[in-house]
Formats: sequence, structure tokens, C-alpha cells
Amino acid sequence: MARRAAAVRRIGILTGGGDCPGLNAVIRAVAKTAMNVHGIEVFGIRDAFRGFVEGDGKLLGYGDVSGILTQGGTILGTSNKHNPFHFPAERGGKKVFRDMTRTLLANARRWRLDACVLLGGDGTMNIGTKLTALGLPVVGVPKTIDNDLAETDVTFGYDTAVACVTDAVDRIHSTAMSHHRVMVIETMGRYAGWIALKAGVAGGGDIILIPEIPYDLAKVVEKVRERSRTGRRFSIVVVAEGAKPKKGSLTVERVLTDSHDPIRLGGVGAKLASEIEKASGLETRYTILGHLQRGGCPTAYDRALATRFGYHAMELVAAGRFGRMVCLKGDTITSVPIAKAVARLKLVPRNHPLIRAAKALGTCFGA
Repeated sequence: MARRAAAVRRIGILTGGGDCPGLNAVIRAVAKTAMNVHGIEVFGIRDAFRGFVEGDGKLLGYGDVSGILTQGGTILGTSNKHNPFHFPAERGGKKVFRDMTRTLLANARRWRLDACVLLGGDGTMNIGTKLTALGLPVVGVPKTIDNDLAETDVTFGYDTAVACVTDAVDRIHSTAMSHHRVMVIETMGRYAGWIALKAGVAGGGDIILIPEIPYDLAKVVEKVRERSRTGRRFSIVVVAEGAKPKKGSLTVERVLTDSHDPIRLGGVGAKLASEIEKASGLETRYTILGHLQRGGCPTAYDRALATRFGYHAMELVAAGRFGRMVCLKGDTITSVPIAKAVARLKLVPRNHPLIRAAKALGTCFGA
């Protein structure tokens, strides 16, 4: 028989920020644990805080969360442009921003929500911290393919992204070898190089460039020349979108004023390919993997991690431990204050064991 948490009868759940493999697995775990173990109802909020402010959501039944474990994306939809503290609206034909938290809290009361589970990255978690301070009990679940949330060893979605990039590197290898080219592969990761590092090592990248280690173009060019001189007539360069040259700047694709993170990085792969070809005389091509890294079915690791995160998030709710984010420490699921998790980004240390191992095998990091 299900046991009911004393103070919680219904929770809300939303997915914020970019989509990510494993979101549906977390939704499934939260909802089924709530229904099966605690007798708690689950209210799904559509398109993150857009739906919370505009009153768009529905009570989830068992059938809504069955058969979704392997699906990519999120059945609830998501948005990274609807911060309730800075909510976009139109007035007189112009875009303005308003604090809509009073409306959000009114909807929470109207929906009879006793607590909320927020699935998201640093932006969603920051909002969750502020909502907790306003009296809405919140539990967070860390989601980002970038793996840059502090206080958790791994975020769900990261493993799937790494697998996708590694597969792309494997495929591009054959083209690079056949045509004797330098191939540049641009990955996501914003300001953290976790995806590029792990996938670059797993795919046998000859050069790996990450934001944490500004690169010297001359050293990159020398590496591809050296490989060419010694009979290895191709090179694979894996570059994170946030990588930048020494004394240089980030490559920004565009700026969106209505987003939590307005800077959209992109284009470093094309820029780098052009510079390598010009300086080395070697034919160079580039591939930008983009949103391919965020889509598709989650790996077995991400499905299992997402399931554990969802279950433990619901256990925090049932225990009344709000304002906390579930996290992975070693092989143990625990939790930390959300505010602590978003206090800093988790960046790749320059002496990371994987970097040391790759350097020992001859991988160039451009430094």
C-alpha cells in the first residue's frame, strides 16, 4: 500500500533550459515514485516557466509517464527564455520584461501544489533558489549535457552527448584518412570542456582544445605538420565551442537578450579550420555537431542515473527537505543546497587525469 507524505499531496514538475537525453527518465521516476510509494499526485507544467506563469499544465496519470524511459527530449516541453523574474512580454510593439513571480505563485496555489521538482541546469537551479526564498518548496535535479554543474560528479545527459560526439569522431576519421585532410569537429560545452575532452580522448583526437586551456595556434599548426611529415597524412581536431586562443576572445555566434545566458557561442570550428589551412597549407574541413549532441535516446548509463536522481528527488520531497538538489558523489546519490550547486561552474582542471593520460599518448592541447 502506498504511504502518503504528511504535508505533500500534490507536486508540480517542469523541465527547464535546453532539452537533454534522460529528462523523460527523470519525469518517469519522480512520477512513479510519487504515485506508487507516497500516494502523491503529480502535475506536469508545460514548457518550463512559460507554462508556470501562463497557467499551462495538466495532472499526470500513470499512463502519461509509462513507456517514456527511452525517449529523448521531454514530454513536458521546455524553454530557456522564460525566467519568471525577467519574463518577456510585448507592450506597444516593443519587447519588455516583467517580474511575474506573483502570477507564478498564484498558479501554484490554484493548482494546489505543495512543492515542485525542477529539472534543469544552472539557470533553472538559480530560479529554484529564488522561488524557495519566496516560499515555494523546491527540489532540484541537475540536467545538462555540459556536465558543468558544481557539486555533482556527473549530470544526466552528459554520457549520451559524449557517446554521440565519439561516434561522430569515429565516422569522420574514415573521411580524414581517405582524403588526407585535417578535420575539425566543434562540440558543445559553453565554458566547460568536459564533452570535448572525454569524446576527444575516446575518439582518438590528435588535438583537443577546451575553454580551460587557451590554445596557441602555432602549436596546433605544428602538430598537424608534424603528423604530415611523419606519414600520418590526416589529423583530427576536437574543439569545444568555448575554446579560445591565447590573448584572444570567444567566438560568439549571436546574442539573445531574452535568455538566461544571452551569449550563443559558435563558429570556432570554422574559424580554426580556416586558420589551420592558411598556416599549414594542408586541406582542412570542419563539422559543427550542434544539436545532434542533445537529441536521441539516452544511453543506459544516463537512463539509470536519471532514474536514481528522480527517485531520490521524490524522497527529498517526501522528507520535506526542500531547497536542495540531488547529486552524484562517487556511486552515492545525495543532495546539496541548490544555492551551493550554482555558486560556481564546474570546469575541467588543467591537471585532470584524462588530460595527463592524453598528453602521455601524444595528444596536443594547444598549450
